[in-house]
Amino acid sequence: MSKKLNSILLIDDDEPTNFLNKMILEEMDCAENIVVAQSGREAISYLTGGKDIEGGKPFPMPDLIFLDINMPAMDGWEFLEMFRIMAARRPKRAVMVMLTTSLNPEDEIRSAAVADITTYKNKPLSKKMMEEILQNHFNS
Repeated sequence: MSKKLNSILLIDDDEPTNFLNKMILEEMDCAENIVVAQSGREAISYLTGGKDIEGGKPFPMPDLIFLDINMPAMDGWEFLEMFRIMAARRPKRAVMVMLTTSLNPEDEIRSAAVADITTYKNKPLSKKMMEEILQNHFNS
């Protein structure tokens, strides 16, 4: 990869999925920072609080966000409602990939109607999928 992304945010309540996704991203060495939020609420807190979830240091605004749909307390759709309000106040737009196990065709149709969602993909994240995302959205 020619140029690394500044930051990638993984939003998923499933710890094994987060572990595997982070491992793939680290092996590809495609980002300076990879941050994991285990809920939509945790992600909103991270994005509005100005602090890194893991270390308490100032956070970088993500270049790329992977978002799961089915999560307890605040699902992906509810996260998107809050994110839309926040994003309107930020000059930088993140590429957002809905990464899900949902087999409901309505979810894909619904995601296509949401401007903040750049791409809809089914889990699991793979190196090939990530290469396509980088090529299509970051010209890498």
